[in-house]
Amino acid sequence: MAIHAMQTAPKEDLRLVEESLAGNQLAFQLLVERYQGRMFALARHYTRNPSEVEDIVQDTFLKAFTHLGSFERQSSLYTWLARIAINTALDFLKRHGRSPVQAVEDLEVVQGLDRSRPSSAAPAPDAGLEREEIAKITHQVLAELPEIFRTVLVLREFEELPYQEIADILGISIGTVESRLFRARARFRDKLLHLHPEFEHGL
Repeated sequence: MAIHAMQTAPKEDLRLVEESLAGNQLAFQLLVERYQGRMFALARHYTRNPSEVEDIVQDTFLKAFTHLGSFERQSSLYTWLARIAINTALDFLKRHGRSPVQAVEDLEVVQGLDRSRPSSAAPAPDAGLEREEIAKITHQVLAELPEIFRTVLVLREFEELPYQEIADILGISIGTVESRLFRARARFRDKLLHLHPEFEHGL
């Protein structure tokens, strides 16, 4: 039943989009309810401040509502919304002169990164380290990565999106996604070893 729901969701999205464009506000509210959880999770990768997260998500849906007619239906609605959310989050933080990706101290984020590890962005530190320390180190390393690498890591390692969807969200080719991920993971590892050389023998 769950599989069927996942398969039919995009068609249901399209129907709700059409009804929203026809002036049915309830239809758009249903889309908000369907995707607000994922948008909140995405926004929390950029700031942990609850009021800022809420502002980013509200701004995301406001932009989506305003520009709903530009949704070309060539990708999923989530892909389109995620692109808006990422741009909104980055613009928000740039306006405030802050570094993107501060939410990596969130334990759920760190656990998600560690889950998708084996040869990926976050080499697992010593098992004896407390989770708070893992979160602190992950934040410290990610905060030093250029934005293009941080974002592709967030989408792949945290959101666990397939390469094609990442490519659609960022407006780049799958080859570029693969290249950025390779470089991002290498930079993450280099930064980790530079800041915490004690991890070298565990990699």
